[in-house]
Amino acid sequence: MGFASPFPPARGRPVGGAAGRAAAGWEQRYRRTVITGDTVATALVVAAIGGLFGVRDAADWHEKWVVLAFGTELLVLGALAVGRSWAPGVLGQGAEEFRRLGRSLSTAVVVLALGGIALTSRNIKLWIFVAIPAIAVTTLTERYLLRLWLHRRRKEGRCLRPVLAAGSPETVRDLIARVRRFPHLGWRVDAVCTADGPGGDGDHLDGVPVVGRLDDVAEHVRRGGYRVVAVTPDPYWSPDRLQRLAWNLEGSDAEMVVAPVLMEVAGPRLHVDAVLGIPLLRVSMPAFTGGRRAVKEVGDRLGAVVLLMLFAPLMVLVGLLVLLDSRGGVFYRQRRVGKDGREFTLVKFRSMVAGADRARAGLAGRNEGAGLLFKLRRDPRVTRMGAVLRRYSIDELPQLFNVLTGSMSLVGPRPGLPEESAAYGPDIRRRLLVKPGLTGLWQISGRSDLPWEEAVRLDLRYVEDWSLALDTVILWKTLRAVLQGQGAY
Repeated sequence: MGFASPFPPARGRPVGGAAGRAAAGWEQRYRRTVITGDTVATALVVAAIGGLFGVRDAADWHEKWVVLAFGTELLVLGALAVGRSWAPGVLGQGAEEFRRLGRSLSTAVVVLALGGIALTSRNIKLWIFVAIPAIAVTTLTERYLLRLWLHRRRKEGRCLRPVLAAGSPETVRDLIARVRRFPHLGWRVDAVCTADGPGGDGDHLDGVPVVGRLDDVAEHVRRGGYRVVAVTPDPYWSPDRLQRLAWNLEGSDAEMVVAPVLMEVAGPRLHVDAVLGIPLLRVSMPAFTGGRRAVKEVGDRLGAVVLLMLFAPLMVLVGLLVLLDSRGGVFYRQRRVGKDGREFTLVKFRSMVAGADRARAGLAGRNEGAGLLFKLRRDPRVTRMGAVLRRYSIDELPQLFNVLTGSMSLVGPRPGLPEESAAYGPDIRRRLLVKPGLTGLWQISGRSDLPWEEAVRLDLRYVEDWSLALDTVILWKTLRAVLQGQGAY
């Protein structure tokens, strides 16, 4: 990325208390790196704005650009500190880091505006409408680059937080599988506690040692120095026992994380309320209508228009190459199932030989797709040009016309075939509650390499937890998934 790493090279996997000390060490170094990055980015923007537009010969001291620049710098950094934008628990993962950054900068804008009114400053608009937005863009970019940097090291097995998982063998196995599948989240399950302990269900669960029983969790955490205690469902965990575990972990460096029973409901639908002194987890209904959906509809149409104008030269070139490569038309049309089970005609660039649908029956025995999907890694029907188009998802660009006409969305579940839809069970049919998408969670998570169950889970998760913020994240990550070409064939 052009800067030296603040993390030392990995020298084997630390164990016991060494794991916790190693995790605490890299967390503090990463935090210092983020603080330094924010400070330098803010200083550069403030210096550039002040140097280009500052009023140097102002009569009043509070009108001089040096004072305004220095004050803006201190105000922004103070807002980031007060807004807990540098808390180790949010750095490098999830959307909370960027939400806190946004709230802190919004606070800085309000304070700066009130200060300008109080001082009757004539130049304060420059710092409110130019400097703070420029700082926001710069710090967001710097944080994102640092996060990519951290995620790359996590995939190499570095900068991971040691986790002790405590629960039933089945739920712990599921947690271990998910942690291994998504190393960028920064967890590494190093130990397990179960109701029976070692020797009950075995001394290992999927290669992770079982170190004790559920009533010994706090003792093992203090001895092993684990940074996270992940509590998964088990009949043992009563409210009293969970509260006692939380008390026993006080004073340690461990963070206690409790997995709710509603494993696939998250994001904006979960709220913790205190009713009569009892903490309750409130789950709001998924939003299928309303103002946010109207914003999504407008955004889809405008986005489709902008993208069609942007990619028009490329689409014309691709159309000519498709015609020159093999016999047949430029476009391939196929019936798909959309919102509420309504069928529509999906449009793509043709990537197969003419008559490919009729040849599918003869290839049924070679199907490599998961579940209801039909896929072949080396499909003989795919043309030379089609292989390139599929690898980088260029064949899907004409679906922007489907988005423009309202049968699809920019982001949503994968559009299924009519024969697939007819075989859906009641649970899977929930994916038909929203419009299918040009991209989605399945697109950024492996595409055709995903098991059928995982693809369905991601589609249902999108339906349940949809938000405008989630759409923005998916669209951003789609670019990288397309350029890498992973799971596309």
